[in-house]
Amino acid sequence: MTIIEAQRVVSTFQGGDPLPVLLAMSGTSEPLAMFVRAEAAKRHRSAEVRALPFNTLMQALLADRESAEVEVFVLLPWDFVPQADWRSGIPATLPAVDALQRAAQRTADLLLRRCDRRLLYVPAPLLPMSPDPAENAALAHWLLSLAMSLNAEVLSRDAFSLGVYLAAGCPIGGPWLARVAEAVVDLALAERPTACKVLVTDLDNVLWKGIIGEDGLDGIEFGATAAGYRHFIFQSLLGKLKREGVLLCAVSRNEQEIALAPFRSGRMPLRENDFLAIVASYHAKSAQIQQLAHQLDLGLDSFVFVDDSPIEVAEVSAALPAVRCVAFPQTDAALPTFCNELTHLFAKRVVTAEDGERTELYRRRLASLPPSEASGADLTAFLRGLEMKLTIHDRSADNRTRAVQLINKTNQFNLNGRNVTDEDVARLLALGGRVYTAALEDQHGSHGEILACLVSADGLITSFAMSCRVFQRRVEHAFFAWLAHQLNPPRQLDFVVTPRNAPFQQFLAVSGFGPSAERPVRFDAGQFLSAHAGECAVVTLCDPAAISRCA
Repeated sequence: MTIIEAQRVVSTFQGGDPLPVLLAMSGTSEPLAMFVRAEAAKRHRSAEVRALPFNTLMQALLADRESAEVEVFVLLPWDFVPQADWRSGIPATLPAVDALQRAAQRTADLLLRRCDRRLLYVPAPLLPMSPDPAENAALAHWLLSLAMSLNAEVLSRDAFSLGVYLAAGCPIGGPWLARVAEAVVDLALAERPTACKVLVTDLDNVLWKGIIGEDGLDGIEFGATAAGYRHFIFQSLLGKLKREGVLLCAVSRNEQEIALAPFRSGRMPLRENDFLAIVASYHAKSAQIQQLAHQLDLGLDSFVFVDDSPIEVAEVSAALPAVRCVAFPQTDAALPTFCNELTHLFAKRVVTAEDGERTELYRRRLASLPPSEASGADLTAFLRGLEMKLTIHDRSADNRTRAVQLINKTNQFNLNGRNVTDEDVARLLALGGRVYTAALEDQHGSHGEILACLVSADGLITSFAMSCRVFQRRVEHAFFAWLAHQLNPPRQLDFVVTPRNAPFQQFLAVSGFGPSAERPVRFDAGQFLSAHAGECAVVTLCDPAAISRCA
């Protein structure tokens, strides 16, 4: 857009909600102000642009602000270090670098007082003030870091035109006027961000590598080793955030004592008392977060949620759209971006003694947090989009090692908690029983064999186990639907309550199973198929007879 086009857009625009903007910059604002009005008009807003008089930025920062205008600062290096301004010429004497930095920090502190500050920074070249070019470059980099610490949006250094600045006082070059105006309007229209106060994290494969309920304390990794580095760094980042006043909470699909074991072992960087609350249950994580927000009397927009599971992230996002959800990185290469994002969400320039005590202050308010019974979001559409495929294998003839391993290793989604040996399985098969496993894959890749089932010749399911890695995916519904479609489907389940199989107990409460108080529990194939068609529809089934077609 040229200046003539900008003038035409403004002259022909009528109506639109007003957008009062104070354009704060150290140079002259025209013709940038014209482009801002044109960019606002393109968005059906009538921009009322007021600019600071030339070289009055510091006076504006020192004055009390009473206007309802949206302040957008377009900052240059010499707004922090006036001696670097090209229009002033090279100073005869130059203060020490640390003195320049202290003065720049004072300006930054004034900007920090503007609670609704909206900042753009143009890293224009500095005057060659020092005889050492490296010292000039170091000061330029330091100023850029200072601007970024203020959450300023950094523009290209090409936006600055020395020729235009010396001739007319406007630091923005002609080709960049439209782009800078667009950035100004973006900031002016942006909602004021709410400061984040609470970080809620998952545990398994986030705070540590592995699944505590299946791998045990000795099987998880969280140290400064190749396997645990990502989780070690995350724990160290959480420790830093806690010391800066961030409230740490954890939610996990687990039993409370199992979830707490790593914290109480004394081996992890973080301890149980570093967290305001550690909530382990099998209810929706969104419900737990909502209850936390209620008990802490904090808005959901002050919460950040971290989880490695895209399903858990989708559930919280759908149920609590105000909560900012951040996926834990799956690779080491993605770790820096992840850490920077969290640091930005909880950015703070000054850490007070009260910040360090904030967890204890809130702990007194949060006396207890019983597991929430509230339901979470409906994930049907999200699960359908995963394009899940469950391939069922009949392992009755051979290769049943994984089935035995799953049954003995998995204790949360487990029918009765009984271990089996290969000899036990061989005896069941000799009497006409069957052994099944199921492998899951989706658009992100393969999850391997995640389910095992033993069925006796007389239709009794004697063992069933499913990895907790696939909780919430409706895999158990799809597999039992496949069983229900067989010529002679199972009729009963040898169910036993264990201290850790609450997820399986919840599954038995759905329609299609007899009362779990009875032993064995009845399985009504027709009723199950009728009641759970929706859950089963999100998973594509491949039965043993169709495996070759699904490969």
